[in-house]
Amino acid sequence: MLATVNRILLAVAGVVLLAAGAVLLTGVRPLHGRTAPLLTAADRRRYLHADGWWWWVLAAALAVCLLLALWWLLAQLRRSRLRAVPVDTGDGAFAVLRGRALADAVAAEAGALDGVSGCRVVLRGRRGSPRLRVKVELEPHAVPADALAGLAGPVLGHARDSAGLADLPAEARFRVGSHRARRVS
Repeated sequence: MLATVNRILLAVAGVVLLAAGAVLLTGVRPLHGRTAPLLTAADRRRYLHADGWWWWVLAAALAVCLLLALWWLLAQLRRSRLRAVPVDTGDGAFAVLRGRALADAVAAEAGALDGVSGCRVVLRGRRGSPRLRVKVELEPHAVPADALAGLAGPVLGHARDSAGLADLPAEARFRVGSHRARRVS
């Protein structure tokens, strides 16, 4: 979602700047001449000394822009990884399983599967409903269906059991590593 918001903000900023440039180039200069200022002395007096709604609207618009900019900045700085998962110990208490430890364990177990040359795992979601994003690099001779079955079966089953979760959704992305032809002499 953050990528979509970034694209929308960039598009809106581009359209506003393009419109402002077009107005300044085509609208203001030809009407008043090349040496005329953008605001005449009468306009400056009217806007600076105006009573009523003008300054309240301007202050409100600037405050809204400031709040939106702060929200966007905080959204950029927010972490996308889940730091910890609560694990029910069975005696009414909870233990805390670090998210990186769970992700490293899944990556190590998935990396040991036949045909897998590398694996990266990120734990995302919320504390009550974590989910995994798994990127698997396959060797050239690997069968993707076998690697997926090994990942979906024992690897995710062990992770689910160790974290004490009833459900652990995962998104797996597979990529085949490049290989070079062997030289024959």
